[in-house]
Amino acid sequence: MFKLFTKNFWGVTARLILRNKISILIGIVLITIFFSLQWKNMRFTFTEANLLPDDHEINIIYNDFLKTFGEEGNLIVLGIKDSTLFTTEKLNAWNKLSEEFKGYVAVETVISIKDLQKLVKDTVHEKFLLQPFIKDSITSVAQIDLLQEELFNKYPFYDNFLFNKETKTIRTAIYMDKSIVNTSARKDFVVDVLMPKIEAFEKDYNLDVRISGMPYIRTLNAQIIIDEISGFVLAALLVTSLIFFFFFRSFRATFISLIVVCIGVMWTLGILGLLKYEITVLTALIPPLIIVIGIPNCIFLINKYQHEVQLHGNKVRSLQRVITKIGNATLMTNVTTASGFATFILTESTLLKEFGIVASLSILAIFILCLLIIPIIYTFLPFPKDRHLEHLNKRWIGGFVNWMECMVKNKHITIYAVSIGLLILSIIGIYQIKISGSLIEDMPKKAEFFEDIRFFEQEFNGIMPLEIMIDTKRKKGVMKLSTLKRMDDLEDLIVEIPELSKPISVVGLVKYSKQAYYNGNTKFYQLPTSQENSFILSYAKNSTSNVDLLKNFVDSTGQYARITTFMKDVGTDKMERIEEDLQAKINKVFPKEQYNITITGKALVFQKGTKYLVKNLAISLSLAILLIALFMAYMFRSVRMIVVSLIPNLLPLLITAGLMGYLGVPIKPSTILVFSIAFGISVDDTIHFLAKYRQELQANNWKIKISVYGALRETGVSMFYTSIVLFFGFSVFIISSFGGTVALGALVSVTLLFAMLSNLLLLPSLLLSLERSIANKQVLRKPTINIIPEEDGIDDEN
Repeated sequence: MFKLFTKNFWGVTARLILRNKISILIGIVLITIFFSLQWKNMRFTFTEANLLPDDHEINIIYNDFLKTFGEEGNLIVLGIKDSTLFTTEKLNAWNKLSEEFKGYVAVETVISIKDLQKLVKDTVHEKFLLQPFIKDSITSVAQIDLLQEELFNKYPFYDNFLFNKETKTIRTAIYMDKSIVNTSARKDFVVDVLMPKIEAFEKDYNLDVRISGMPYIRTLNAQIIIDEISGFVLAALLVTSLIFFFFFRSFRATFISLIVVCIGVMWTLGILGLLKYEITVLTALIPPLIIVIGIPNCIFLINKYQHEVQLHGNKVRSLQRVITKIGNATLMTNVTTASGFATFILTESTLLKEFGIVASLSILAIFILCLLIIPIIYTFLPFPKDRHLEHLNKRWIGGFVNWMECMVKNKHITIYAVSIGLLILSIIGIYQIKISGSLIEDMPKKAEFFEDIRFFEQEFNGIMPLEIMIDTKRKKGVMKLSTLKRMDDLEDLIVEIPELSKPISVVGLVKYSKQAYYNGNTKFYQLPTSQENSFILSYAKNSTSNVDLLKNFVDSTGQYARITTFMKDVGTDKMERIEEDLQAKINKVFPKEQYNITITGKALVFQKGTKYLVKNLAISLSLAILLIALFMAYMFRSVRMIVVSLIPNLLPLLITAGLMGYLGVPIKPSTILVFSIAFGISVDDTIHFLAKYRQELQANNWKIKISVYGALRETGVSMFYTSIVLFFGFSVFIISSFGGTVALGALVSVTLLFAMLSNLLLLPSLLLSLERSIANKQVLRKPTINIIPEEDGIDDEN
């Protein structure tokens, strides 16, 4: 009954498409215009990818910190390591440059060498005063020598904040307005103000200025993503169209395919705009993905049309058979591919969820476009010439098919041995895979801003903020001496960790106050004793300057304090070790009944997000396998056929995972996508092969070997064509500046190549070896879905 419905459905669909071609084309044009109007809603991301669900504990802790102290990723740093800076002309120019940034709305505050203040004791009024190191401008070398002597030797409070006393590296801190740091206004400031001013300064004074900080990095990183979208699309169009032309040797067929996939890209961008999703490093991959996935659809449809024309010479009948015979097959394969992407929707990560929604909808859209546009366009075109059909009789294709058949017939033991060997090696490699939670690892290594990141890591131990928030559970609890001593103990540990910078907190300010009380003597840069605390604090309470300084380290109630440190780009293993060391010290120093201590910051959130995604990888891939297994069960109604169909598709995934271990490619957000994407695509070949195999069994009176070889000859060429297109199509991602995107493209390409060989060699071998238990009438006689209709389909030429 279902079989008859399927046949009738595709017969009716074919008639509707061919009889209403003008209306359909007008409809496609109108929908394309509608989607084009949605492009204005596309937004480019202005924040780091948050890989965790909004209600995840780590996100809740981070958001609590932001509510208390505001955005912590609003710091841009400028740095110079050049001895010639310490001249009157250049140092004044450097200070003037820093001063100019204060006049912009996007800037909250700027701290440069000129802004540094000495804390001085006023015994008359019993308070501390702030006096600038540089009152107006530098006028002599003697002033510079004095400045260096004071900064580098007398005021440890500022050490490693605006200067490195060992290397004499100087930097300026620009704090952007927290309300705009995650908006488009950030880009306007960075691109239109900051960078031009720095370039002009470098040119005028022959100095190399390094720039870093999360707002700057995010801006340039996002710009590279935007620039790469068009590059990917053009590269995918060029590569796939060249391969397509090489196979078909037809400008007409190539041009038709390009029209289809270009409209598909327009729809994809329209879906992004319609849903108002941000363009991230993941969603930027979808337009070229649609091209790479859409071209194989075109190959199947055009190849079938040309086969039919060569067979009986009737154009209308050929186009109808394209729809009735290939429509169902391409629908099934596109559904399985879309399912591979759709599994990401079930994760709780917003980033992956949006990627899964747009990708799966776009894949179904490109299927509809292929099915409608290709047959309709061919109705307007003249009958194919002989040269358009020459590729169907190429000798090298016949040689390739003969080689496959020979291998399956005579070398199946070798095929099994190689498969088992690869499986063993892969399992060994899998145990060597590492997880990477680095926020900057995937950033373009050749970009200037990446080199600047390394510069600040070397000079100041990093630019990735790591925050520790201390909740004393009572108002004004931070300034208790017992709390300050506990914080000091924790800071001693932070100083000992080479991956972390010198911490900044209220502890340093209190030590500085004691030093100032003792007239700037550096040996008194330490926490006061209980006896000293009372009269030093009395000085501090009388000082408005201290209140201004305190607000950066302590909240308005005095209940919460922060310890800020910056970390180098470290992997997940080191990050976990650092976190464990800090937590152990916290547990030892801060009694839980008196304090609530949380570790947070962008670097930690990203690292936790990566681990979360790894867990979701197993869930996502398991769901993809389950969906495909259920799909196979529904089609073939056989548990044994499910096993046979999954083996050739799981082996390539294991091989790829093994390669990642051997080559040192870590599991990270970008490479996590490889497995679900590759599995969803590679299973298409299995569906095509098994569907044709079942049809061959019926046509050949259930003769197993003849049917296997017949299915191999019939589907082998199309599988080879599409696999080559997919291989080179995904390879275009190798041109990316982002390491993760390069890895994604290379790994998916390799996986699909192994999947092709697995489906063409291992799958037929399994069917031949297990013919008695699997390949029989009881298993394959009555499929639920008839993917490839028999040759007696409906042929209505009207």
